[in-house]
Amino acid sequence: MKLSVVIPAHNEVGSIGATVSAVADALRQARIEYEIVVVDDASRDGTAGVVAELSAANPRVRCVRSHLRPGFGFAVRAGLDVYEGDAVAIVMADLSDSPANIVDYYRALQDGYDCAFGSRFVAGAEVHDYPRLKLWLNRLVNLAIRSVFRHGYNDTTNAFKAYRREVIDSVAPLLSNHFNLTVELPLKAVVRGYSYAVMPISWRNRAAGESKLHLKEMGSRYLFVVLYVWLEHHLTRGDYRRPGFEPARFRRRFGPGLHELARDDRAATAAAAPDVDG
Repeated sequence: MKLSVVIPAHNEVGSIGATVSAVADALRQARIEYEIVVVDDASRDGTAGVVAELSAANPRVRCVRSHLRPGFGFAVRAGLDVYEGDAVAIVMADLSDSPANIVDYYRALQDGYDCAFGSRFVAGAEVHDYPRLKLWLNRLVNLAIRSVFRHGYNDTTNAFKAYRREVIDSVAPLLSNHFNLTVELPLKAVVRGYSYAVMPISWRNRAAGESKLHLKEMGSRYLFVVLYVWLEHHLTRGDYRRPGFEPARFRRRFGPGLHELARDDRAATAAAAPDVDG
């Protein structure tokens, strides 16, 4: 199984080189067939030039200029238009996501799961230097999403996830142009009946560059996507669910090789997933 890593990048000259190199090293050491697709999202600082140098030394790395308008969601969608692997992981350009966890995601997909979701807020996870206000808002938003969809997952808004190609094909067309894409992709996958593994991951705040997420601009956009997927889930009578979907067989794994739980087994979910959403 070939893994594509899509990295949206807007003015990330200070971190993109370290990110690509670390991801490539981790995948090479794990003997995973891979490609790394850096999507240049209208950068003006030499981001593309850094990736071009890396590509000259490693043909598995390539940089594509986004053919869509500027914006995080557009950049991810541009990468999803051109990736070539059997599965794809979306990774941030600022080295906040651990390359070792990409390998964990790949192993979960190899085990047969359709999606691999990480959580920064379960036992075994590590979080370094998360800004306090953003952390508080993150936990509030994720608690609300978890309450609405009852999927037992507490880090839906995190972009760092992996999907089999059939999942990406199934959730198209994508509507989100900005960071609300981080919610649209996993929620569509969940309500359309795709299995997912959940595991603890490591996250650290960026050491270079500036965050592109502007919280005051995203509230209504997140709400739109959540309502859109909720309405699909409850009103379409399963029109968009994957072929052969059977609720009794819809499974997810919580933790690194720990429990495999039925989606509707709320008691087991509560036992396996400590409530840290406050």
